[in-house]
Amino acid sequence: MRRPGIPRSPWFRVTLVLPFFALSGLLIWWRGPDWGAVYHAFDFVEWRWIVVAVVLNLGSIVVRALAWQLVLGQALDPPLPRFRRTFSAFCVGLLGNAALPGRVGELARVAVLRRTLPHGRGTSATLLGTVIAHRLFDLVPVAFLVLYVLSTAQIPHWAMTSLLIVAILGAALFAFAIVSARRHHRAVRYEMGRLRAVLSMARQGLLVMNRPVPAAGAILCQTAGWLLQLAAVYTVMNAFDFGTLPEAALVLLLMNVATIVPLWPGNFGLMQAAVALPLTRYGVAYSTGFAFGLALQGVEASVGIGFGFVFLAREGLSFATLRGMPDATGELPDDEAEVDEEPARARAGVSG
Repeated sequence: MRRPGIPRSPWFRVTLVLPFFALSGLLIWWRGPDWGAVYHAFDFVEWRWIVVAVVLNLGSIVVRALAWQLVLGQALDPPLPRFRRTFSAFCVGLLGNAALPGRVGELARVAVLRRTLPHGRGTSATLLGTVIAHRLFDLVPVAFLVLYVLSTAQIPHWAMTSLLIVAILGAALFAFAIVSARRHHRAVRYEMGRLRAVLSMARQGLLVMNRPVPAAGAILCQTAGWLLQLAAVYTVMNAFDFGTLPEAALVLLLMNVATIVPLWPGNFGLMQAAVALPLTRYGVAYSTGFAFGLALQGVEASVGIGFGFVFLAREGLSFATLRGMPDATGELPDDEAEVDEEPARARAGVSG
């Protein structure tokens, strides 16, 4: 029996969200910057620095995907996916996050990688656990970035409140993930409840939290990814002929806070305002800061969306399929299946 819910017709969904997008666009145009000044802010941009920023951003994506590969190695039984498959799924996820509202990309990369794994049904929850662990490792470099910004940059009051909320939530999630990873219920049968089985598989994806060596490797990769992204932000500032490293760190922090929950694709407009407003304290005109925000989002999109479409095509998928990928992550094992939270390599005594 089909459960009642939101109609799946694409026309119904377009009709539902179109007024919201129209209102958002109107507000951005009406309360936005002087668009003529924004346009002319690009007149003196040194585009060679933009190219360098794109290369740095690509490097950031590569090392972040490598961090996810390390997390996957602790959660899955052999054979593990090759890095090129992990990188492909990671890039499709970036496309989903950039082009669709919500954190659809996190579920999309699970769905893409799930298609290539021979572990049988039920792997989706485990992969989702690895995505959570991978994201939680971001909290370490973010903590250092926050400390650096607090000691060197001028932070608006609204930004201080946002950073405090994000820090508290992040610390709570990190602690919860460590506690969850230590709960080893060896074989959880599905007669004990569908939800408990899903949580059990998700905990398997968090096993890397209890493995010091691979966890440290993942943290180092994530830290390297943030450093490369910081270098990319600073490079784009050089293209506009302004900015210091503390300003770049502040911009990197605030742009990530502004895009934690994408209310619309890329949070376009909101991200530029979050970047431009604090830069006015450093003597940067709001229109120039807004133009800088556009260039920064363009650098991010050129890699995330560009490579995302390339790998989406290599997977034999379309963008329409991407929007439905999150539904594919709901697949669970048969009722008689068992879930063992320790992968085979750990049961055999092989350490990470």
